[in-house]
Amino acid sequence: MKVIVNGEARELPEGASVAEVVATVTTAASGVAAALNDEVVRRSEWDATTVRDADRLEVLTAVQGG
Repeated sequence: MKVIVNGEARELPEGASVAEVVATVTTAASGVAAALNDEVVRRSEWDATTVRDADRLEVLTAVQGG
């Protein structure tokens, strides 16, 4: 299935979870947020939330600096 991740088309296996997709984008253990089709997905729901064909997932990583 094709999914848009951070603005780029990606081919993913059927039934992929938000957690699996986030793991392909970043290795950060904390400071990461995910929004599926413009709705924030709580980290506690990442494993149970599946991504479907044509979904849009934004993965954001907090960066410290000044």
